[in-house]
Amino acid sequence: QVHVVESGGGSVQSGGSLRLSCAIINAPARSTWCMGWFRQAPGMEREGVAQIDQRGSIDYANSARGRFTISQDNAKNTLYLQMNALKPEDTAMYYCAAGTTGCTPAAESYGHWGQGTQVTVSS
Repeated sequence: QVHVVESGGGSVQSGGSLRLSCAIINAPARSTWCMGWFRQAPGMEREGVAQIDQRGSIDYANSARGRFTISQDNAKNTLYLQMNALKPEDTAMYYCAAGTTGCTPAAESYGHWGQGTQVTVSS
């Protein structure tokens, strides 16, 4: 059974940085594997932040581009999200997701989700 475990959330002031990590446990063969970071603020829909496929092809949401960097360590089945220049509007629960049905920003493309890690940015 695949398990997804996030870590690294916390509270920072505006302009600060955080690095999120995500371990994919019992990951299947990665022929069509895609991993991504999503976030959900209270009262808002879950939105894709960044995705990366097994070849390293990356896509970012406009809100993340230029400030966030997604990366992966294939040997460790670990995903990272480096977040710089954080803003109060980045405050949300951040989720790591993995799946094999397509590398898109749509949450329904991912079948495996972590519990989430809270990121709070104060002004």
